[in-house]
Amino acid sequence: MYLKRSNNINLFFIVISELVVDVQPKEVSIAILEDKSLVELQKEAHNVSFAVGDIYIGKVKKLMPGLNAAFVDVGYKKDAFLHYQDLGPNFNTQQKFLKQTLSDLKKQPALSKVQILPEIDKDGSISDVLKVGQEVLVQIAKEPISTKGPRLTSELSFAGRYIVLIPFSEKVSVSTKIKSNEERARLRQLIQSIKPKNFSVIVRTSSEGKRVAELDHEMKTLVKRWEDNIVKVNKVKAPAVIYEETARTVALLRDIYNPSFQNIHVNDKDVYNNIRDYVSLIAPGREDIVQLYTGELPIFDNFGITKQIKSLFGRTVTYKSGAYLIIEHTEAMHVIDVNSGNRSKGSDAQEKTAIDVNIAAADEIARQLRLRDMGGIIVIDFIDMAEPANRQKLYEHTAKAMANDRAKHNILPLSKFGLMQITRQRVRPAMDVTTSENCPTCFGTGRAKPSILLTDDLEGKIESLVNKHNVKKFSLHLHPYVAAFVNKGLFSLKWKWKFKYTRGLKVIPDQSLSFLEYKFFDFDKNEFDMKEEKEIK
Repeated sequence: MYLKRSNNINLFFIVISELVVDVQPKEVSIAILEDKSLVELQKEAHNVSFAVGDIYIGKVKKLMPGLNAAFVDVGYKKDAFLHYQDLGPNFNTQQKFLKQTLSDLKKQPALSKVQILPEIDKDGSISDVLKVGQEVLVQIAKEPISTKGPRLTSELSFAGRYIVLIPFSEKVSVSTKIKSNEERARLRQLIQSIKPKNFSVIVRTSSEGKRVAELDHEMKTLVKRWEDNIVKVNKVKAPAVIYEETARTVALLRDIYNPSFQNIHVNDKDVYNNIRDYVSLIAPGREDIVQLYTGELPIFDNFGITKQIKSLFGRTVTYKSGAYLIIEHTEAMHVIDVNSGNRSKGSDAQEKTAIDVNIAAADEIARQLRLRDMGGIIVIDFIDMAEPANRQKLYEHTAKAMANDRAKHNILPLSKFGLMQITRQRVRPAMDVTTSENCPTCFGTGRAKPSILLTDDLEGKIESLVNKHNVKKFSLHLHPYVAAFVNKGLFSLKWKWKFKYTRGLKVIPDQSLSFLEYKFFDFDKNEFDMKEEKEIK
């Protein structure tokens, strides 16, 4: 919860922030709500093996002097890309440590006893420091995107809530967002006094005002994380993972947690315990904001997220008074076209209409960039405005609307063609959620059984589960309209089936399903495969 200022100078209102975590057998989805409005969505499949922050011991496969870069094998189908500028100034020291580690399999050298070598030449060549077949310690800087492999860095780092720990160097940097010179000096001196030898530290903005005990505790935690994982180097054969970043749920929470969160809702007991433990660590006394969701409705349906996803992720997004955006994703950039829709286009009101629609569009675009995690180059075609003052007003409003965006970004003023260009940090593929629904009854053939027979089919499936497979407790997920029909009346179809087959049947309305789609689940959320593979005739 935080105060947000409106356009009226003296008017403030409270914004309530919530985190909703949906854990499913195949993936984890994380939604951030502000006043029940969806502003961020992250999805991660359980089988994803390459995540930003993971550390690997890789093997150099090819040098590209023309690009001043190397391709490194880290186990991905496409070799990962490592540029000379991403080696880090202390790459020589890291390589010395790695060779010592690999040469003595019984004894792990202590980083504090390693001599820091001179930094590599900023304008040097990749062939001066790397050779084909050489083993290197690397960290994923960008996940695989489209046809590209992961982007790597050799400047390893371990991120915490308050600080970032970087081995193989001796510096202390303080976030520029901490404006107080006294506080910056206090934090710098404090970190210098508790920092282990041969480690650099970046002091994050969230450390402002924190006590030495809190910073020292996190420092020791990150150092232990380094020590516990670096010993794996001489136990594996390259390419292999050395350190895996914290589970996505906790990692996201680490980056975004602030006192504004009123509630964190989770529908899985294990993830609930992990998040609760983490909150108790970084914000003692606030762990009660983490709540285990046990309702029958899918958690995203319960908090109105499913409907927002279906309305916000299409090619066309309607946002205010009939105005709408058209969003196109290409390999090179994202293109957004702003349209006024059915708004008045009279010449006398054209300029006012344009600025009103554009201002509202800027707010929605800022939300869409966070929501879809769009990165790289974004080009926005706003409605043309004749007044220079209005173009400047739009530029300033866009910058203000994107102020809460955690990704690094740069906004350019409108060009003479009325285009605004934005660059936004891209570390993982843009979120692309398909909102159209395939027909579950005809499998795309265009022909289906009579819909009036759906309930007969459902009853047949229930009978099969109970009598043939001896399953007595399960839930039937249906589109909300169909579920309402099945639940309708005192002697509803649901109660007819419960009396006839099993009292362990539950009928759950599920907004993620299309109209005649249905799914059966056991009480551990495992789906029964009850669909018929058929050619409709």
